[in-house]
Amino acid sequence: MTTHTELQTIRDFIRYATSRFNESGLYYGHGTDNAWDEAVALVLHTLHLPHDMNPHILDAHLIATEQSQILGLIQQRIEKRIPVPYLTHEAWFAGLPFYVDERVLVPRSPIAELIENQFQPWVSSEQVHTILDLCTGSGCIAIACAQAFPEAHIDASDISPEALAVAKINVLRHRLEHQVQLHQSDLFLALPKQQYDIIVSNPPYVSAAEMFELPPEYKHEPRLGLSSGEVGLDITLRILEQAHDYLTPHGILIVEVGNSEEALIELLPDFPFTWIDFQRGGGGVFLLTAQQLKKCKVT
Repeated sequence: MTTHTELQTIRDFIRYATSRFNESGLYYGHGTDNAWDEAVALVLHTLHLPHDMNPHILDAHLIATEQSQILGLIQQRIEKRIPVPYLTHEAWFAGLPFYVDERVLVPRSPIAELIENQFQPWVSSEQVHTILDLCTGSGCIAIACAQAFPEAHIDASDISPEALAVAKINVLRHRLEHQVQLHQSDLFLALPKQQYDIIVSNPPYVSAAEMFELPPEYKHEPRLGLSSGEVGLDITLRILEQAHDYLTPHGILIVEVGNSEEALIELLPDFPFTWIDFQRGGGGVFLLTAQQLKKCKVT
């Protein structure tokens, strides 16, 4: 049993957590991809320290209450397989911090890179006045869009009132309540009838087979935000059926489908999907223009 006297500095606790995480065979996929980054995120957040702090602080000694708190969180991460963002209630997306808990998925979409680049070269930023974020969850995509397009109006919808409660926390945290409007809606069903320059969505896209095989860490996330029918495309197909009516003539639709990319291509071989390459990794995100959607039909 590890005691407080054996671990004293911040460096000690990061090293210890890394060793324990590696020993326990944890799965990483909620903001980090390795034990070291997971340990750093947990320890520094618990101590209210920034990641870009002076490295000499790593040799600072911790008081007993800090030691106990960190050891308790390490134990929860290992025994209950709870992702670190749910333990710290913080996740980062597009360079911004977000409150998260088990009512929403942990933000991790490669769409963040598109937002940071203002969706160029597919749109001109000065022509973007309205944006719709479908299946908003924590509100991270909508809020990041608001930061990237400060003059644009953003609508964000989700079917889950629990998710929208979290999104509201984040909208207020970033002081964007006058720019970002939240709507409880099953996709377009309860939305105001208007057109958007950009519709962006990270909907549920996990197939039935994948749901069965998910690592324990994903069992803490809401099933409603993951599962989307037998092949993972139920929600995406509904978006494709209706999106054109909500896009301006020069508008674009961007949707993440993750590992269901091949199934979508096979199901809709005549759709001229543009599959986006990301410099920071990730994939399974397609783009269609309003003009392309006008000519395509979901069969």
